[in-house]
Amino acid sequence: MGKTNPGRFFEDYRLGEVIDHAVPRTISGGERALYHALYPARGALYSSDAFARACGLAASPVDDLIAFHVVFGKSVPDISLNAVANLGYAEGRFLAPVWSGDTLVSRSEVIGLKQNSNGKTGVVWVRTRGVNQRGATVLDYVRWVMVRKRDPGAPAPESVVPELAPAVAAGELAVPAGLDFTRYDFAQAGEPHRWADYAVGEVIDHVDGVSVEEAEHMLATRLWQNTARVHFDTTARPDGRRLIYGGHVISLARALSFNGLANAQMIAAINAGAHANPCFAGDTVRAWSEVLDRAETSAPGVGALRLRLVATRGGDAGVLRGPDGTYRPDVLLDLDYWALVPV
Repeated sequence: MGKTNPGRFFEDYRLGEVIDHAVPRTISGGERALYHALYPARGALYSSDAFARACGLAASPVDDLIAFHVVFGKSVPDISLNAVANLGYAEGRFLAPVWSGDTLVSRSEVIGLKQNSNGKTGVVWVRTRGVNQRGATVLDYVRWVMVRKRDPGAPAPESVVPELAPAVAAGELAVPAGLDFTRYDFAQAGEPHRWADYAVGEVIDHVDGVSVEEAEHMLATRLWQNTARVHFDTTARPDGRRLIYGGHVISLARALSFNGLANAQMIAAINAGAHANPCFAGDTVRAWSEVLDRAETSAPGVGALRLRLVATRGGDAGVLRGPDGTYRPDVLLDLDYWALVPV
């Protein structure tokens, strides 16, 4: 008795607390193969060593979202095992590529706490960092999650809601050392569209869709060692349904965006993100993107696009909110991010 971990509840968190998450993860080509099997991911930079070398890198790194999922998954037993929902993201920066053979660990700092008015749940804000075996931070982001209370009668902590930047400034984007798109092969990448071909305000319907299955979702969530009960245990939700991991929807939408954004090769930052509505097995995920901004970088031939990536169950492209200003019920994901593209 007493040896098992029931997970943390809202009243277990303390502002300023730093949590080192267990189980380091060494990344191999297996993660890449499984990622490309689970999602229709076709980015050339992440598929070909030769293409990556022509772009100035030593080899093809693993997909940015592999690093995100691994770092996120490490944090789940300590942050969101008893979560009702993962609510959003901000200030995410991809600071260095992750290569096959790298070992990642995760560390989180509690930066905000606020009990909900029902007294049964609260919101926890954490800043999570993924660190490689050389001690370098490869990924840094903030997320907030709604967590159950163990004891509804436990006193509420002082409410502290962190002030978060609405977006990562273009000048703060970390471009991988050596990245050079001056010899970029558009034919091999799959589309001819350059940085200058995208106009602010443009909406791109990515056309394709993927229907979500229980088996693939649970395989993916286990792959990232995400142990949140709502993704596996049908008794964890009143409706008896498994909630699809939000990161699974992010990867599906990002992969679907290849059709129209094949040259948005690397994710440099996540400015903001919200899982607007739950996703369940049987839903067909579709996606559209809006160009929010463009920026130059100091790297040769490399520009940055700020994009809004929206995953839906099939709603009209470009329509995000209803007349009352809330997300439409068909919207699953609203993700604001910076991507590096050839000029």
